[in-house]
Amino acid sequence: MLKKIFLIAIIFCCPVFAFAQHDMKNMSAKDASKQECKQPAKPVNYTCLMHLEIQSAKPGNCPKCGMKLIKQKAKTSMPETIPETRMKMDMPMPKDAANHQQNTQDMQKGKKPKLKVEIIKTIENKESPKTIRYDLYVADTVVNFTGKTKHAIAVNGSIPMPTLIFTEGDTAEIYVHNMMNTETSLHWHGLFLPNQYDGVPNLTQMPIKAHTTHLYKFPIIQHGTHWYHSHTGLQEQIGMYGAMILNKRKELDIPTIPIVLSEWTDMKPEEVHRSLHNASDWFAIEKGTTQSYGEAIKSGYLKTKLTNEWKRMNAMDVSDVYYNKFLINGKNVDEQPQFKAGDKVRLRIANGSSSTYFWLTYSGGKITVIANDGNDVDPVEVDRLVISIAETYDVIVAIPENMSYEFLVTPEDRTNNASLWLGSGMKMPATPLPKLKYFAGMKMMNSMMAMNGNLIPMKGMQMSNQTMDMNMVMYPELTGEESKGKMKTNTMSKMPDNNSMPGMNMKAENSGMITLNYGMLKSTEKTNLREGPVKELKFELTGNMNRYVWSIDNKVVSEADNILIRKGENVRIILYNNTMMRHPMHIHGHDFRVLNGQGEYAPLKNVLDIMPMERDTLEFAATESGDWFFHCHILYHMMSGMGRVFSYEDSPANPELPDPKLARHNFFWDDRHPHFMARVGLESNGSDGVAMFAQTRWKISTLWHLGYHDTHGYESEIMLGRYMGKMQWLYPYVGFDYHYKIEGGPKNIFGGEKYNWLGQLSNKNNRKTIVAGVAYTLPMLVIADARVDGTGKFRFQLSREDFSITPRLRFNWMINTDKEYMAGFRYIATKYISLSSHYDSDMGLGAGITLTY
Repeated sequence: MLKKIFLIAIIFCCPVFAFAQHDMKNMSAKDASKQECKQPAKPVNYTCLMHLEIQSAKPGNCPKCGMKLIKQKAKTSMPETIPETRMKMDMPMPKDAANHQQNTQDMQKGKKPKLKVEIIKTIENKESPKTIRYDLYVADTVVNFTGKTKHAIAVNGSIPMPTLIFTEGDTAEIYVHNMMNTETSLHWHGLFLPNQYDGVPNLTQMPIKAHTTHLYKFPIIQHGTHWYHSHTGLQEQIGMYGAMILNKRKELDIPTIPIVLSEWTDMKPEEVHRSLHNASDWFAIEKGTTQSYGEAIKSGYLKTKLTNEWKRMNAMDVSDVYYNKFLINGKNVDEQPQFKAGDKVRLRIANGSSSTYFWLTYSGGKITVIANDGNDVDPVEVDRLVISIAETYDVIVAIPENMSYEFLVTPEDRTNNASLWLGSGMKMPATPLPKLKYFAGMKMMNSMMAMNGNLIPMKGMQMSNQTMDMNMVMYPELTGEESKGKMKTNTMSKMPDNNSMPGMNMKAENSGMITLNYGMLKSTEKTNLREGPVKELKFELTGNMNRYVWSIDNKVVSEADNILIRKGENVRIILYNNTMMRHPMHIHGHDFRVLNGQGEYAPLKNVLDIMPMERDTLEFAATESGDWFFHCHILYHMMSGMGRVFSYEDSPANPELPDPKLARHNFFWDDRHPHFMARVGLESNGSDGVAMFAQTRWKISTLWHLGYHDTHGYESEIMLGRYMGKMQWLYPYVGFDYHYKIEGGPKNIFGGEKYNWLGQLSNKNNRKTIVAGVAYTLPMLVIADARVDGTGKFRFQLSREDFSITPRLRFNWMINTDKEYMAGFRYIATKYISLSSHYDSDMGLGAGITLTY
């Protein structure tokens, strides 16, 4: 019986084989499968739907994307057609035979056919343009994201604010009803609109006063994913952000989800801002990223830590603020179970955070980017991308099987994440991003920083358009695990392979992973500027972390004149980032071309993420009138002064600013605002402490050392000074010094105190005099202070605060030519309370607590 079946099979297959030999080019997929009957049976293999090049003899997960491997039938050893499931995910089957053949060749080479967005059907809005009215009620509210009830601001009872949807050609009519007891405003990020409706208080309008209503009315003359937010103070941080979708007249007929990314801190944003200016490292303690000397020794990076402080740099940081939660549309976890296998989903993503960059990854495979900052780009497939503060991206992802796939949103500092789950069924989590390698990053930053605080350009390299992230060494998934004190291989050889730096080996260990950079973005239409004179401007981004001052050309907004431009000009801006942080630079009311090597098809954007040591060129046509803000969109950088105002010459008066002089004064107050700081020690030998008001340049401070007895002494100094230079290491000051003490206190280890070390008769026991001096930050963050008082007495002093021994243990010391000295320890228990002990040459040994505010 078996022999008969075998003979019948041979007779059946032979004609097919002969026919195939006669006309191979016209063989159908069905004929090919019959031909395979002649081949010997092959063992069962397993493969990945997203990565067909993965072959395994056993079931398991794909090493590239983590997806469950599926059984591959023997007859599909090299298909001429894309499998049905895969075809649904990536693209419809091309009708064009040439395209079909190209896709087949790509499959044979292990390439994944790109999503053809133009094949996705569109749906036309045939309604006539109309006026769309929204009423937005802004009110104080309370939220509980972390188990603690905190104050926030909601609009129409919602955080984020409601998604506003318009169609190109409509007119927006938005009534903002301020129900709060404080003023507010709304800025329509990325929109082209009359200057008076741009929403910057005291620049394009007066603030919306408490319990009043304000109308924003403007035509919708563009399309794309945008967002809107408060531009008043720090309100954006506590809820005032939302999506704004401007549809084309013909949109892709595909399920679409607007997404607003944000973060939440239980700390009041005013306290966050104050803490940053007071150089508190409490956020680093909460993140576990303090990089103390103990940690440096333990990990083999002592030399790196010493070099870092020798160059007067603080510990390596990626983002400034510790956040309790990260949110997608107001939730840490969002579920969208309505999708099934083969579906494609368009995500309209806006980063509405105040200071967080996010990594975007997807467990279902590739992410196809189709638009950026509201402007279409040629589709580009990537494995992940970084979205900067205020940027928007439109992406398409596919649902491979009837499972739930994770769209993972991870902050750049990797402290936590948020998730969007697409589809239903078994959950397919994305691979979490590993922790950053801070000491390795510190080592690289040391090599970039000169002793004067400038960055050192690498020889033969022109950094631009995100072609190399200078923090990339900190990403273990690209550079591998770090060894003790050394990187496994040369840092530069581990950078991503972007084909962007000829002559350099930029291959990473995981060379198959594609990370989006601006060089990959290409506009779908020509973006050349119209003919006109060119006004070229060069800006250097400057600032320092020590005092948290951020500026352009070492001037904050209130110190700089408006940048005058004329309608009809083409404005070209060359930006150089001379700081250790990346900055998302945003211009109001205009899109600019990013010159990224795409020629006439350079992408249009309104936010440029510029990395350390990077130089980028952007240009825009000056077609408007009025004043437009250009600033870093990290909220706390903007409020600290990193910005400029572009002002069109001969612009008509703005009817929303009845008193322009008062408005400008109020506008400048953001970066002129002083911040209060105090540290009070309450110990068994007395009290010592300091209190100050400080702003961008000026500081007024008082310090005291108060013993419990006359023999311990009473000392108080009041100083007024101004910080000088880009890094603000120089601080000249004037003040008044009072010091009273009688003999009989602790014995001085340097002998008698009648004369100081300069040979002058000491007046420290009874001193009431004016003083003038200068303080300077030396290498190792040591403060050198030289002064002279009204009696002609000189004093020279060296001191160091907050020498980090462990993540929470600090050491401080002081010595001067008046034979005064001090040394002590402080253990940080909470943000405001420390356990402390110190020895003072006047007050002796004491222990107690220190309150820090």
